[in-house]
Amino acid sequence: MTSGTDGTAATRPTSRDVARAAGVSQAAVSLVMGDKWRGRVAPATAERVRDAARRLGYRPNLAARNLRLGRTRTALLVVPALTNEFFAGVYTGAARVAAAHDFGVVLYPSPEGTGPARDPFPSSRAALDGILASSMAADAVTTLRGDDLPLVMLDSDPGDPATTTVNLDLTDGVRQLTDHLLGLGHRDFLHLASAVDSWTFDERARELSARTRGRPGTTLRTVRCPLTVEDAQHATDRALRTSGLTPPTAIVCDDDKLAAGAYKAARRAGLRIPDDLSVTGFDDLSLATALEPELTTVRLPAEEFGARGMAALLAVLDRRTPDTSALPVRLVVRGSTAPPPRTAP
Repeated sequence: MTSGTDGTAATRPTSRDVARAAGVSQAAVSLVMGDKWRGRVAPATAERVRDAARRLGYRPNLAARNLRLGRTRTALLVVPALTNEFFAGVYTGAARVAAAHDFGVVLYPSPEGTGPARDPFPSSRAALDGILASSMAADAVTTLRGDDLPLVMLDSDPGDPATTTVNLDLTDGVRQLTDHLLGLGHRDFLHLASAVDSWTFDERARELSARTRGRPGTTLRTVRCPLTVEDAQHATDRALRTSGLTPPTAIVCDDDKLAAGAYKAARRAGLRIPDDLSVTGFDDLSLATALEPELTTVRLPAEEFGARGMAALLAVLDRRTPDTSALPVRLVVRGSTAPPPRTAP
């Protein structure tokens, strides 16, 4: 019961009221409001039911429905850290799709980063309907999911046929970036690589190596470091001071924070970006346009990625075939890349 404006009790609208207003059966209302109508109710009828529900202010009794269906209508999104805005975008996209289906999303930064995630609940299998895990290995969430909790992996190794995986087209992103630098004339590359042991960074390294290996006269040196600006600066300092090796004309960074560290090291070495040294990133975080010159980087559609992942989890829960096609990414060319400096004749 709800209270009317005059203090009298107002009756909460029921599914029968919605059915009467829409001219359909209560069963049709139940299907539409439970998002089970596809293939069973005509789209025009489903829209009529939703319109009637909005006009009447009808809200289904989720507690009763969840008890009947044996669901909590809650998903867990596991990420390695909260310090990267990419994961904030993933959460925003996932939560948007979840809310449209009366689901909630709990965000859980794993205490061990990409390592094994501990169960934050007395029992995840009792508290959750499914799990989304981003930028981790499937076995890192074994404790959370047990043998039966539905799981969708994001930005993870697609090699396990028993696990649903949604990925970004990282291979194409590295291809776009490398071809851009090669097209400018660069042949001497330094790869400032993440020290995090994960599929997503391994995939980038494999493609970069493959693209440069196929060009005669091209060199590629790899230096690994933690994902911080300070560590990236120190790693680049050491790489630029190393004697006996061909100095790089382009630094390819695994993410934008590493690129920021490379900028600082280049300036300390008296090198101008991009006149003396080109630098590229990956992610297209807000940091990319805060740098001067602005950073050439690969844009990853984080919100769309989270939305696709949540849609895949909902499909798994409903025993439908999820869309696992790779999401396209795009190279954004800015001021940090230019042809390499000419060598003296």
